[in-house]
Amino acid sequence: MRSRVVAVLTVVTVVALAGCGAASSAAPRGSGGQGGGRSGKVLQVVAAENVWGSVAAQVGGPHVEVTSLIDNPDADPHDYEPTTADARAVASADLVIVNGVGYDGWAEKLAAASPAPARTDLVVGDLLGVPDGANPHRWYNPDDVARVVDQLAADFAKADPADAAAFEAQRSAFRNDALAEYTKVIADIRATYAGTPVGASESILAMVTPALGLDLVTPPTLLRAVSEGTDPSVADTTTADQQISGKKIKVYVVNSQNATPDVQAQVDAARAAGIPVTAITETMVPATARWQDWQTRQLVALRDALREATGR
Repeated sequence: MRSRVVAVLTVVTVVALAGCGAASSAAPRGSGGQGGGRSGKVLQVVAAENVWGSVAAQVGGPHVEVTSLIDNPDADPHDYEPTTADARAVASADLVIVNGVGYDGWAEKLAAASPAPARTDLVVGDLLGVPDGANPHRWYNPDDVARVVDQLAADFAKADPADAAAFEAQRSAFRNDALAEYTKVIADIRATYAGTPVGASESILAMVTPALGLDLVTPPTLLRAVSEGTDPSVADTTTADQQISGKKIKVYVVNSQNATPDVQAQVDAARAAGIPVTAITETMVPATARWQDWQTRQLVALRDALREATGR
């Protein structure tokens, strides 16, 4: 269901038209913050997805202006088609952030079609050493996010050395202060519910369960199939159904942005079995949220569901 192929010819054509295109429809999402004195330079940052755009805006603070090409919760990053405004934004950026891992190939092609020696292209999958075909939802992995934050601060400082101290201050404030509640909720879940078996509709949850200490027992191949929009095998579906009907999971976590009929059937079965159901989303909801607020809110809901299921 989710086409990941964007023709190179189409992308090149988009770039060729960028010089005469209309203004970008993506709103700049700069963010003020702590840090040293300003040099007067403002780096232009383009993020393929607003999950990374939110993080970049907070690390860069007043020294960056961030444009997120996808900032609509209803848009599917897998098969997004870039516009001429997107091409122009990438061509004029100081830094471009792409998720990679086969998730947003259109963005990698867009950057490749408008090379700029002075621009930094940060591909998250490449930074993490994660190959195409692996789980692409790296913004759900706390360790991966921390590495991206550190790299962003370094890349910003390289592009704007005069504000290096400010970028380091923003990096530290983000990791130590802005993520304090997020980190606390993760620690709470791990301390109280480590080893608890849970089920999920797709592979998003698999990125954070190791940090939470939860046991995600749904077949990995089913999780991946649903994430990629393909049909899971009958064997995997049967296993997941039996885990629900046999109450072998304590909580079921559904991606509410991808509730296919098969997924909805599992949600209904979990509720009928008295298994708490909680939702997560692939992209930020609302689109204007800060990354950590969105993540923390979902983790709190998961913690509440675990408490309901276990009485702890």
